[in-house]
Order: sequence, then structure tokens, then C-alpha cells
Amino acid sequence: MESLLIKMDQELRLRNYSRKTISAYVGAVRAYLAYKKHDVETVDIDHIKAYLLQKLDHGLSSRTVNIALHAIQYFYTEVLRKECKVHLGYAKTAQALPVVLSRMEIERLIHSVTNIKHNTMIALAYGAGLRVSEVASLRVQDIDVDQLVIHLKHAKGNKDRITIIPESLTDALRAMCMAKDPNDYVFGSERGGSLSERSLQQVFATALQNAAITKKATFHSLRHSFATHLLENGTDIRYVQELLGHSNIRTTQRYTQVTNPSLKNIKSPL
Repeated sequence: MESLLIKMDQELRLRNYSRKTISAYVGAVRAYLAYKKHDVETVDIDHIKAYLLQKLDHGLSSRTVNIALHAIQYFYTEVLRKECKVHLGYAKTAQALPVVLSRMEIERLIHSVTNIKHNTMIALAYGAGLRVSEVASLRVQDIDVDQLVIHLKHAKGNKDRITIIPESLTDALRAMCMAKDPNDYVFGSERGGSLSERSLQQVFATALQNAAITKKATFHSLRHSFATHLLENGTDIRYVQELLGHSNIRTTQRYTQVTNPSLKNIKSPL
């Protein structure tokens, strides 16, 4: 089994899949092969269905089940080169609205962080619409403070994109990058190298608590709020799509569900 998993890992790396996707796919296939135990190289659709149904019965989300199904499908068709493919419909995922912080909550959140580096990280994540991984991996050479742009290289989907820097952060970013080499991390760890995503998420969680915000927000809510507030300001959705790096406009359009001015202007009859 281990040799098959190593082969899958190598195949995914050769196709330039992200580190997170490789980890998720290999982990999902490892769990399935442990469940099947015997004759793992034979495609057994009924067995796969039983396995996925068991995951649903255990309360796992449809998204988790979809990842497992995609991984198993990839394993048999791309790694083992089986002629018989796994033909299954994918579980419908819940379409939850993004958790968005109000402008006042963003202001409270940023002001609650007294550490300058942490304050700048959170402010930039919101002001530029960055993912937690993009903040952690941001290098000095990626930012142009004079032009107010960030050039994100090999972002999600291995795509480059350009996003904006808020003018209010120019002084803090200049100070942060002072005396650093172009290849150094902007928000480097005290021990060297980049900060972990977990560390950034913990900084956000602490700020959320200190700001007395009770919404079930995550670090990614800063990016959601960036997109929502741009649309509320009247920014064309196509520009928002480019700043976020979405391949499909439909991904960006979900933010219109929380920015609909017509809905917000309706008064309750009570």
C-alpha cells in the first residue's frame, strides 16, 4: 500500500498540484485503502459507495466526501491507469454565505492588535484581499509600495495575480521591509523562515476575541470582507474577480448575495 501511495504522491507532484491538495488526496486514498484492506488495485464501485456512505453516516461534510471521491477517482484512473473508471455523482455541497465583518468590526479588529507586525498582517490581509497562505509567504520583492501593488506569484491554482496595497499601510510596510533582502519574508518568523499559517490564524482568533466580535469568522473572513466592501463601494465585479484571482466569475458573484442594496433597504413589517 505504501508503494502505491508514494507513486500517487509523485504523480501529483509531477502535475504541480499544491502541497495541500497532495496531502488531502494521499490522506483520503490512504484511509480508503485501509478500509478496503484487500485487492486494493481492483476497482469496486459498490465498495467505494459503501465507504462514502459510511463517511456521511459518521457526520462528515459533503465537501470532505467529495474530496475522498475525487482522490479515489484520481488514484484508479491516473495512478493505476485502470480502464474502468469510477463513475459516481458527487455529493451536493452546502452553499453557505461567506462570513463578512462590517467596516466597524474591521476597524475594531485592527485597533485591538497592538503588536505592529501582527497589526500590519491583519490590516494587509483585509486591505489587499489576501489568503492566509499568501500573507505567510509574502516576500519583500513581491510588494511595490510606491505603485501600491502586490505581485503574488504562484498563488492558488499556481497562478500569478496583482492586487492592491492600501495607502494607509505604506509607512508600516516600508518599515517592515527596511534592511531586508528582496527574497526575505515580509512577516518572517523570529526563528527564521516564514510564519506558519496556524500562527496567523491564532493571531486573528486572539484579535477577534479582544475586539469582542462574536461572529464565527476566520482569517479568510478578511478576504470575504475585502470583496464585499469593494462591491458595496461600486467597484465593478470584474475588477474584484481579478483582485481575488478567481477563474470563474460565479465564484465572485456569491458576494453579491451579501451586498444586495435592495434587500438591505427593505424594512421589516414589525
